[in-house]
Amino acid sequence: MKINFISHVDIPHTSARVSYGDTMMTIGSCFAENIGKRLCKNKFAIDLNPFGVLYNPASVAQAIRSLLQPVKKKADTLFFHEGLFHSFEHHGCFSGVSETDCLRKINTQLHKSASNILTINYLFVTFGSASYFRFKENGMIVANCHKLPDRFFVHEKLTINAITDEWDELLSALWAVNKAVKVIFTVSPIRHWKDGAHENQLSKSILLLAVDMLKAHHPDKIFYFPAYEIMLDELRDYRFYADDLFHPSEMAVEYIFERFAESFMDAETRLLLAEVDKILKSLTHKPLCIESEAYKHFLKQTLLKMEQIMTKTPYICFAKEIETIKLSVRDTN
Repeated sequence: MKINFISHVDIPHTSARVSYGDTMMTIGSCFAENIGKRLCKNKFAIDLNPFGVLYNPASVAQAIRSLLQPVKKKADTLFFHEGLFHSFEHHGCFSGVSETDCLRKINTQLHKSASNILTINYLFVTFGSASYFRFKENGMIVANCHKLPDRFFVHEKLTINAITDEWDELLSALWAVNKAVKVIFTVSPIRHWKDGAHENQLSKSILLLAVDMLKAHHPDKIFYFPAYEIMLDELRDYRFYADDLFHPSEMAVEYIFERFAESFMDAETRLLLAEVDKILKSLTHKPLCIESEAYKHFLKQTLLKMEQIMTKTPYICFAKEIETIKLSVRDTN
């Protein structure tokens, strides 16, 4: 008799198949960033969270609208707090010690990603919370409060209909300029505990129902990956959480990424992914002696493997790794 120790989440077969020839963009919560970083590390062509980490669907929608109708940000869109200039539309990674520094980071990324969104094959959207903060002064829904005091904001929660209405309109605008792009939604498994356990569950339920409705409206262009369900049902043990007990551990994120690859990549892409991953992991090993013949042989063999992959699959680029290896080989001769 076989004993099961986990409740396995079944992921329905879809027509969405991500390959190395595709271009992608992630946008949304820090879980989108975690998965996006793994795709990027493994040499997929991906634009990673062009506004930084965003949590609520309204702010994510506003970010995409800004990419579809890009307008260069000016100093009057920023504010100063605790020694830095910030944007309410961006994560703190775009903040800067001067207006010039902050605007340079924002507008450089805006220009790049506004061009990318017109040609990407896949857009990964991760919603984190249905709760949001509205700036009292002008009524704006903010993507990040940047540690301003609570008195400056009203704390509210989106409804299912508010999310679906806004996103139906937004997706129509996206498909008007990029008919081929497919959208893969996820709901972040990271719990927003500041609102309390019950409020967190209500928030996640709103997001799940909203995504399900959007998927029903556009069954051929919208897909759902159950990262939330995998974390809660397959990885329900606290050993799969980071020290804060809310964020998934590195092991959990890696497992969920493997489940994603199983569901949204064909066998050929998964084999290539495994080859790339093996090479990259081998490069992290530290030799006992960098001048040994064995290490020189290892470097040359690794270089050969990377060049063979690049010849076979021109979408994959090991340029930085190859340059590093060539310098290492030269230094050890």
